[in-house]
Amino acid sequence: MTDWQPHTARAKDWFETLRDQVCAEFEAIEREAGSDAAFEYIPWAREEEGNANPGGGVRGVMKGQVFEKVGVNVSTVHGAFAPEFARTIHGAEDSPEFTATGISLVAHMANPHVPAVHMNTRFLTTAKAWFGGGADLNPPIPYDEDTQEFHAAFRAACAGHNPTYYDRFSKWAEDYFFIPHRGVHRGVGGIFYDHLECDGDDGGAAAWERHFAFTQDVGRAFLAVFPKLVRRRMGAEFTPEDKRAQLEWRGRYAEFNLVYDRGTLFGLKTGGNIDAILMSLPPQAEWN
Repeated sequence: MTDWQPHTARAKDWFETLRDQVCAEFEAIEREAGSDAAFEYIPWAREEEGNANPGGGVRGVMKGQVFEKVGVNVSTVHGAFAPEFARTIHGAEDSPEFTATGISLVAHMANPHVPAVHMNTRFLTTAKAWFGGGADLNPPIPYDEDTQEFHAAFRAACAGHNPTYYDRFSKWAEDYFFIPHRGVHRGVGGIFYDHLECDGDDGGAAAWERHFAFTQDVGRAFLAVFPKLVRRRMGAEFTPEDKRAQLEWRGRYAEFNLVYDRGTLFGLKTGGNIDAILMSLPPQAEWN
């Protein structure tokens, strides 16, 4: 059986590196806007009865002039799923033991013309080992130019690894980020992937390297494209009607994350940090 601990450590190092790069870029945007806002980094430790090494993470939060609220979290946790929840997790049906490491980011913007965004990538081990993640754009006021550029970045990232990835993963995002009780999508899509398994005659080593390289390129694509969109829109004038549209849209976003989002459920079911789990919620929202 493959020892995935060294692979988990490599993935963890990358997620922390990506976190540092993203946070530096977001702080640079705040400086361009004349703000001295910076990320506050808050470590947290997970607790699990009978577990001497349950892991934890670091919650990074910034509230600024451009980024009304942005959270960039990294965590690495170890433990066992509750039996009922284990049956819903890939590879955990027969053994509840798991390790998970990843980065999760949600940015809510002050200007309603600037799109909100979500991005996360992760590596998990149960009886199986796999990568998952993606990114999706969530504009209260959509612009075709922004949507096309966002998708183009991830189309290129996918094309460098598998010609089928973009079509598969963009459709997956379209299906996943949908609010059934509203009959609307949460945003304008992106990519979503899961269960990229690390298997093969070599114990999964080659597959791990392939999927890790792809996951890194997803993070790099996000870092390349999203700051461009922010800089394009952050100086746009907006009306009270624009702001109301943003607040109502945020209500839909909150509904999805609290009712349907699998990452929220995973965090709550595995004893994650509540503030880190719910950092995806907007600072203000309306329901009319």
